[in-house]
Amino acid sequence: MEEQVERDSMEFDVVIVGAGPSGLAAACRLMQQANEAEQELTVCVVEKGSEVGAHILSGAIFEPRALQELFPDWEERGAPLTTPASRDELYLLKDAEKSQKLPNALVPRTMHNTGGDLTRYVISAGNLCRWLAEQAEALGVEIFPGFAAQETIIEEGVVKGILIGDMGVAADGTPKDGHMPGMELRAKYTLFAEGARGHLGKRLIQEYDLDAGKDPQHYGIGLKELWDVPAEQHEPGLILHGSGWPLDKHTHGGWFLYHGDNQQVVVGLIMDLSYQNPWLSPFDEFQRMKHHPVLAKHLEGGKRVAYGARALTKGGLNCLPKMTFPGGLLIGCDAGTLNFAKIKGLHTAMKSGLVAAEAVFEAVAKGDEGGQELSAFNEKWEASWAYAELKESASFGPAIHKYGTVGGGAYNFMNQLLGGKLPNVHDTTPDHAALKPAGEFEKIKYPKPDGKLSFDKPSSVFLSNTNHEEDQPCHLKLADPELPIRENLPEYAEPAQRYCPAGVYEVIEGDDGKPMFQINFQNCVHCKTCDIKDPAQNITWVAPEGGGGPNYPNM
Repeated sequence: MEEQVERDSMEFDVVIVGAGPSGLAAACRLMQQANEAEQELTVCVVEKGSEVGAHILSGAIFEPRALQELFPDWEERGAPLTTPASRDELYLLKDAEKSQKLPNALVPRTMHNTGGDLTRYVISAGNLCRWLAEQAEALGVEIFPGFAAQETIIEEGVVKGILIGDMGVAADGTPKDGHMPGMELRAKYTLFAEGARGHLGKRLIQEYDLDAGKDPQHYGIGLKELWDVPAEQHEPGLILHGSGWPLDKHTHGGWFLYHGDNQQVVVGLIMDLSYQNPWLSPFDEFQRMKHHPVLAKHLEGGKRVAYGARALTKGGLNCLPKMTFPGGLLIGCDAGTLNFAKIKGLHTAMKSGLVAAEAVFEAVAKGDEGGQELSAFNEKWEASWAYAELKESASFGPAIHKYGTVGGGAYNFMNQLLGGKLPNVHDTTPDHAALKPAGEFEKIKYPKPDGKLSFDKPSSVFLSNTNHEEDQPCHLKLADPELPIRENLPEYAEPAQRYCPAGVYEVIEGDDGKPMFQINFQNCVHCKTCDIKDPAQNITWVAPEGGGGPNYPNM
């Protein structure tokens, strides 16, 4: 029988899991309403990163529509939006040398970042979150960084809050010196804003069957680097997007390169996790991509200063689960509110947080003691501009999966011209089920990194400032520890070695001369790709001890 642990408990009106854009927007809006109504409200945000922003990684071109609703005076408040988008370029890379620049008339309107009524900005999503946290604390929100939500408290079918993971547990599960049992944070309502493939959100979707009648969720892996570049080749606000080489016609994705402020350029690759070839390595595709002349000219002579990777939820409206359940809500990328047609998710995530805050406050202000299912949220959400955006672009990703980059692009272009009149397209194959046996493909020989434009995984992980306490339980759980060698190795050449962008998984030779599956969890950048792409769904990502993981400066 399991020993009962004595746990401290704290009570709040609302607990929010995750200090990302949706969670912080919700926190700010909750307190704004409480202050306007002169009503006492207690709101707490827990964040597994060592500080707010430490785990935040996004492109990012930011559309400030939701920010304008939350803080109309955001400029006076010093929001970190300082580099307006100035120029758009879109390319199709044909091979390692050749490219075609697309004329503006053929660029889907969702990809236009200049012109129109709304100015868009090249930003650091991490710094936006740091600024939002300052606004939230000034409004009276309590923020606890370095605390990882480990379990959801569910009683009689109702979410009652969360359990913070224990601190100071050894690898064998025994308490170390300084051991602290995790606290219970109880609330009338709990908002889950963990980002893509949140480990609690994933369980809640299963627990309450929130994805019934929906297409399986689809994901991409986003890899990103931050570069300092010479002044003469820096053009603040220049935005480049592209697709094609080095990805083959069965592998969908695209790259981005943005000129930000302070003589910095961000470059990245988003690769759909619906790819088929188990020999593919998203990390190595990204590294060789930077050698293409279209990208290289922006980076040569510069210095890479940061690296990171993160999964993104990109299935869109067809895959969006029900976001309400008794006692709580799923918001932002935890649900999947990103608009992939725009390659933007910050504005829609924030809007989902604002709508959640309004539905929750409405209930609490009426004296609701919590535990209800907030159907008012669904009505408000479906009436929002964010939902309208997702509805308009519901077929964008599925069309590319079904018809390929060129065919899907043509479908989407025609659908926009016809005002969304073409039939809705669906993709019902889960990403992990798309992988085909390794024997059907030739092994890919990736070029050796040159240390100037391309780099290896160890030096990249070093730049992510990733750190975990070594003597703690591994947070990457295998349902069947023998399966990677028994099944994944002969069938798929054990793809975890390649889809992980941080070198966490290796197949090494054991003392007996036989292959052995090794997990270097200290390297984990919390991207969640393994949880999504493992063909047997044998790997489950859970939160490690709070404060572990990457420490991104301004990604």
